[in-house]
Amino acid sequence: MRRIYKILSRSEWAVAEAEGLFRGSAVDLADGYIHFSEADQLRETARKHFAGRPDLLLVTIDADRLDPQPVWEPSRGGALFPHLYGPLPVAAAVEVRPLVVDAEASALADFG
Repeated sequence: MRRIYKILSRSEWAVAEAEGLFRGSAVDLADGYIHFSEADQLRETARKHFAGRPDLLLVTIDADRLDPQPVWEPSRGGALFPHLYGPLPVAAAVEVRPLVVDAEASALADFG
């Protein structure tokens, strides 16, 4: 199982669970794909984009369950990040857990 991660709000995930699909957050919809991180990218993503935001969830996705498959494309500093060009099926989630992101993203220390 290849794991990728999505940080999103509880309300966004609640809509996804009701529909069976996550269609993307505002930034995902604007960019035309759903942004994910790998484990070693997660802490910086959280710190840069989510620090101090309340009601967050960390959703672990089995990338092998996705169709289409995610595409790893260059982003900040040339690092390759997984992007999904289509909706995310809720059934691809293998874990959903609450997430509190402080300025250092210390809650994600165990992710690299």
